[in-house]
Amino acid sequence: MRFLSITNTLLLAFALSARPTVSVPEDKKPKVNPPCTVHSPNSGSFFDLNPISIRPPKPSNKQIRDSHAESWLAKGYDYPVNFTINFCAPVVEHLKEVEGLDKAQWANVSAFYKDKGKIYSIGQLSTTPVFRGRKLVLNYTNGSPCAPHASSSFERRKKNKDHSEKKPHKDEDNNSDGEDKSSKKEPVTRRKSTLISLLCDRDPLAPKASVAFIGASPDECAYFFEARSSAACGGASDSEQTLGPGGVFGIIALTACLVYLIGGCVYQRTVMHARGWRQLPNYSMWAGIGSFIRDIFIILLSSCTRFLPRRNGYRNLPTSIGGSGRRRSADAENRLIDQYDEEWED
Repeated sequence: MRFLSITNTLLLAFALSARPTVSVPEDKKPKVNPPCTVHSPNSGSFFDLNPISIRPPKPSNKQIRDSHAESWLAKGYDYPVNFTINFCAPVVEHLKEVEGLDKAQWANVSAFYKDKGKIYSIGQLSTTPVFRGRKLVLNYTNGSPCAPHASSSFERRKKNKDHSEKKPHKDEDNNSDGEDKSSKKEPVTRRKSTLISLLCDRDPLAPKASVAFIGASPDECAYFFEARSSAACGGASDSEQTLGPGGVFGIIALTACLVYLIGGCVYQRTVMHARGWRQLPNYSMWAGIGSFIRDIFIILLSSCTRFLPRRNGYRNLPTSIGGSGRRRSADAENRLIDQYDEEWED
């Protein structure tokens, strides 16, 4: 019995080790969207923001460049500054000395503004638009540091509450100094960010995109914009479109031809009591077209034979211009006939 149990254990271990691993098929793997694209979780529509993303022109390109050679501009109006924004790409403008950012991060600024000669970033590059409910938004973070004196109303209330509390006794202060110094942490640097809400605009006369400044947080750390564009209307992705415009037109034309042919045959057979080839709709017209094409082919073929090289053989007698040449040839033939007649009589 013990030998059997050991044998069964070895067989079970061998079966488990020899069991093939289950691999997930490629069709069931989650698909990763290309940069600057997203699928709506509500409608399933495909949104591509690449058409409104401005790319810097290549120096080697000698072709005519896009007329829009700068990033999108949003006026602040009552706000003291204007904003420059790009979608899913860094701004086209060459930035230097951005406040609070390293030199390596200057090339990844996707939104900024200038104030008193200084450049402030309000968001670094992001290529992942997301949906907040039914709203398509694009979020830029990790901009320039927020001003230390700028604080929200919540922080101001908290500071006032701390000052209104009673101060601890001197002994408690002496005992707690060492603990506070050891447990005191460096303050976290808060950085500027940008939130762009994209809305659909189907006006054919409107520009590709129009950006409007909505507002900023009281501490000037968060900025809100609204962008209208046809790219935010959604549609079907290129991979999901199995047929292009030519394929759709071909299907429509084929359907129309089938309706014409089948409907005409049914009408000719049931109403006109036609049989054979005469069941085809407009049979006389199609028969005439066939004979017309045949005659045109014969005419073209005969006209082309004139350009073919001629073989050596009989040639026409050369004739001069006018009637004198014709009379001479006729006289020569008459003399030849008379000569043959005299020889025959002899």
